[in-house]
Amino acid sequence: MAERRRSTVRDLRRDNRSVLLWALYFDQPCTRQDLSRATGLSPASVSNVMRELIEEGLVVEAGSVESEGGRPHVLLRIDPDHGYVVGVDVGETRVRVELFDLMMVERAKAEYPLDPRTHGAEVVVAHILEGLTAVLADGGVDPAAVLGVGIGVPGLVLRDPEILVHGPTYGWDSVPLERMLRRGTDLPLHIDNGAKTMGQAELWFGAGRGAQHAVIGLIGSGVGASIISNGVTHRGSTSSAGEWGHVTVTVGGRECRCGSAGCLEAYAGAEAILDRYGRPLPGGDQESALAALLDLADRDGHAARVLEETALYLGAGIANLINLFDPERVILGGWAGLMLGERMLPAIREATRRHSRVHPFTTVSIELCRLGPDAVALGAATLPVERLLNGTT
Repeated sequence: MAERRRSTVRDLRRDNRSVLLWALYFDQPCTRQDLSRATGLSPASVSNVMRELIEEGLVVEAGSVESEGGRPHVLLRIDPDHGYVVGVDVGETRVRVELFDLMMVERAKAEYPLDPRTHGAEVVVAHILEGLTAVLADGGVDPAAVLGVGIGVPGLVLRDPEILVHGPTYGWDSVPLERMLRRGTDLPLHIDNGAKTMGQAELWFGAGRGAQHAVIGLIGSGVGASIISNGVTHRGSTSSAGEWGHVTVTVGGRECRCGSAGCLEAYAGAEAILDRYGRPLPGGDQESALAALLDLADRDGHAARVLEETALYLGAGIANLINLFDPERVILGGWAGLMLGERMLPAIREATRRHSRVHPFTTVSIELCRLGPDAVALGAATLPVERLLNGTT
């Protein structure tokens, strides 16, 4: 949520509008009286702002509830069809494009497979643009009704002087992704790291709801994280905070795709797990191969040892997060994180306990994401919604 500003009358009006929109968005339907109590704004201020929002069509009436001794109180909610947003997940094996209404109900989806051996920027851009056309057509939505497109990408997203994406595992070095997309769309674009967009989705709608301090880990072919501090994503000085996959867990260890050695990703990312197993597995992609490995563990001693070691490395990696950031929750997601967690979460928790300081471990919960493998695209779609709620659209 945006920090409240009180320097001018215009700032005050915008601030009140933002505070009320945030409160209504996450607790609807509710009455003006509910909003006044929740925000501390006067009934007159609430009524003025709600009148403006109703005139704009962003807020609509949704029935009424009985009051104590007076007229019924009118319920208010966000109109989900006031505008639409698009979320894009640029993953290691596919590009997923999803269209949502304002309440994040999916209206259309398109997916385009990627060759895991090559992720050319031109190919990814072509898929995103094709996906935008497809979901708007399938959803019957005019581009003029789209508030923005959020895009979650692997790697670092730098913003000065223009948006550049650095994704070593993709072979991307200073890729001007926004400029490339501008050749095919004039919709507002919001580009961020995919782990951070997944973290925002879980913070808003999933296992992170209500937490002020949390770490949401994304485990797919690689490993990343979103660090939530005081309810907002911690980005660091260059927006590169959260590269959890590249903390060192073994000095002089396995080579990592980033060019270093001994990184957590070199042991706990799906690609590394399969490489450590080192034997043929059924399936034409990493997801089916990892599922087969998990199935083999009960009757294949080598598979069981690889997974036991993976739980140890993940536990040590989570312990580092707990010792450094003292979160309320550590939440594991991503397609591989969910696969591993469903089978191995008790072992991961035990390994975390063994490597954590006693007090912070006793106060943290370690759990799985609730939004499934589509959370990166969902979180990306919240980026333009966040600007709407903050009054910066």
